[in-house]
Amino acid sequence: MNAASNVSAIVQKEWKHYFGSPIAWVVLFAWTFLFGVFFASSVYWYVQQTARMSEGMGKASVNDHLIRGLLQQMSVVAMFITPMITMRLFAEEKRQGSMELLATSPLTDLQIVLGKYLAAFGLYALTIAASLVNFAALWMYSTPKPEWKPMAAGVLGLLLLGACYIAIGTVLSNLTRNQMVAGILTFCVVLALFVLGWWADDPMGGPFFKVLAYLAVNNHLNDFMKGVVNLKDVVFYLSFAGFGVFLANQSVASQRWRA
Repeated sequence: MNAASNVSAIVQKEWKHYFGSPIAWVVLFAWTFLFGVFFASSVYWYVQQTARMSEGMGKASVNDHLIRGLLQQMSVVAMFITPMITMRLFAEEKRQGSMELLATSPLTDLQIVLGKYLAAFGLYALTIAASLVNFAALWMYSTPKPEWKPMAAGVLGLLLLGACYIAIGTVLSNLTRNQMVAGILTFCVVLALFVLGWWADDPMGGPFFKVLAYLAVNNHLNDFMKGVVNLKDVVFYLSFAGFGVFLANQSVASQRWRA
């Protein structure tokens, strides 16, 4: 088997576990339900705002006054959803004793880590895709219709943000045998990064605060929500996720060596 086949086998194994247990269904329900609630409230607020505007001023922008706020709300929901997706990746394997079987299989550490990471990211991407039916309805019935490019940029930002959160969860899941502990640790780290960005994002702050603000993953989401795909933000997200996968790989390798 080549490397791609090995990674694909791990992805399929993880998806069987996800959908063979309540995890995937709870994640899908929670995300789509909250997306629907926020979408309905955003549409109601947008209609109210538009009704208050005079005819001479025209209608409020659907992208600016509805979609942007909705996606920003879902970026907060992602902090709660991603720990649920990643908490069992390695912790459950260790609890059941199946991690030893993986370690002795003809798979490299990187293939194991990549397979688990891609499976978790795939489930996260599926939750986002399942909720896009709301945007399809908005596209069909809204007047004027929203612009699809800013909408796509916002969705891309959500995907990249989730990729970073999942990388964090992948690392932390390998540090414990208890998936609940892994989930709580992941949420605490993700929340700390969120608060760090809010606290350190001060235009009057010195170089130290600017570095802290730059490391906060949520701060790089702003341009995406405005419909702007900035290369430096894409590179940051991919680098952050790649570094998380690297750390997870090093952690698995060190545990194999100690064993």
